[in-house]
Amino acid sequence: MEINMDKAIEARKSMNEISPVKISFNDMVIKATAAALRQHPKVNSSWLGDKIRYNDHIHIGMAVAVDEGLLVPVIRFADSLSLSQISTQAKSLGGKAKNKELQPKDWEGNTFTISNLGMFGVDEFTAIINPPDACILAVGGIKETVIVKDGQMQIGNLMKVTLSCDHRVVDGSIGAAFLITLKNLLEDPVRILV
Repeated sequence: MEINMDKAIEARKSMNEISPVKISFNDMVIKATAAALRQHPKVNSSWLGDKIRYNDHIHIGMAVAVDEGLLVPVIRFADSLSLSQISTQAKSLGGKAKNKELQPKDWEGNTFTISNLGMFGVDEFTAIINPPDACILAVGGIKETVIVKDGQMQIGNLMKVTLSCDHRVVDGSIGAAFLITLKNLLEDPVRILV
């Protein structure tokens, strides 16, 4: 799905004028994803071999590339955190991952994972599900491009996201409804602050 990030770019600039920590686009994606998961609880689920677990808590794993591969530290209760709190935790966990200081408690308990390769120049990709999660969101970079709005061409900033779903748990229509909510939240980011 393509998401117009024009308002998110404006909101981030404004927030960073007063925020105690720098808010990244990834922080905004984590916050919006957590809010969308609250509205679509079936996406925040796990396949446990012979049953499905619907998770009450929203613990978002964020994929971090390190020399040895990929680590997935977890931001717990992401739906109840402010953007500044998410940013602080994401930076701390990312630093721990790169410095090989993560403890088991830092990477256990995820209920949904986000993999963002936008900072590496990747426009779109498909991520592989991180068990026990039922879904993973692949996030590409924000790209300035020509968009058509009301029959007129104009410059806009688009970001592509791809949701991979374990169809034993989450079918396409449920995943699509989640993506629509995520798109609406990021395209009008004041909604993620509520």
